Amino acid sequence: MTIRNGIIAGLVAGLVFLLVEMMLVPTVGGGALWGPPRMMAAIGMGPDVLPPPATFDAAIVMVGMIIHFVLSAVLGALFALAMRSLDLSRNMVMLVGMLFGLAIYFVNFYGFTAMFPWFAMARGAITAFAHLVFGGVLGWCLVRNKSAGVST
Repeated sequence: MTIRNGIIAGLVAGLVFLLVEMMLVPTVGGGALWGPPRMMAAIGMGPDVLPPPATFDAAIVMVGMIIHFVLSAVLGALFALAMRSLDLSRNMVMLVGMLFGLAIYFVNFYGFTAMFPWFAMARGAITAFAHLVFGGVLGWCLVRNKSAGVST
């Protein structure tokens, strides 16, 4: 599993994560559709961009997407490096990916709250589930690339 495959898998998993979270936050969680991208943007722009209002702002959403996808690519590359030396079955890679996603959730939403206190308000089942999905998709993409004959 190459770093390149990990970056691509991270970007795909990041996109799925974003879709899941932006669907579930307003429909199940009662939050705002643009809340998650604003929380991501606040990492670089500061807490002044946090909702309310949680309306669309192109500059804020763009910054949020850049931060989100850079982090997704880095996490994908790190995961691919970790998986490269292990001889795991496809199902195990996906399971380890899901555990990786949950570990990211706990690090981000319990560890990084000292630097980003607004992360605490996003703790919960929706965010944990989205991270679980991120890790599962990350693992699936890596084993999919491997089984398709992509350089590993």
